[in-house]
Amino acid sequence: MTPAELLAEAFARVPETVERAVDGLSTEQLATRPAAGANTLAWLAWHTARGQDAQVADLAGTEQVWTADGWVERFGLPFPADALGYGMSSEDVGRVRASAELLTGYLRAVHERTVAYLGTLAPEDLDEVVDEAWDPPVTRGARLVSILDDCTQHAGQAGYVRGLLFFSR
Repeated sequence: MTPAELLAEAFARVPETVERAVDGLSTEQLATRPAAGANTLAWLAWHTARGQDAQVADLAGTEQVWTADGWVERFGLPFPADALGYGMSSEDVGRVRASAELLTGYLRAVHERTVAYLGTLAPEDLDEVVDEAWDPPVTRGARLVSILDDCTQHAGQAGYVRGLLFFSR
């Protein structure tokens, strides 16, 4: 297994985990908070996809799936097209309302683009420095692991929120 194949295998777990978290839930249920000010399932799924989309597109030098494939219009959220969810207020988190099908469709499209990008990488590409703003500078491989880590954390949070809301009662 090459490093790119290993990363692709790991990234494949993200949409599977998110799909289990949102499957069968209504738009209203996806917008429910487990506690005041907490993130919703809809926001967690959307932010997972948006973060991966923006960061992988940056690495690949391509337009984000969000804008290139019309997802921004399909979602119709009241945010600028470049919004990712970072630093959003609790009120903004509550404005992310979407169906499970829309959320997982976008995440699947992002995943497909991620896997296609990973397929272009040779092992030595992972050692290339892509961000000098950090000490030590960030390599392509380290950035991909960081993206994956963020995605798996949010996907896991989505599963936990589902359990809190719908199975703990």
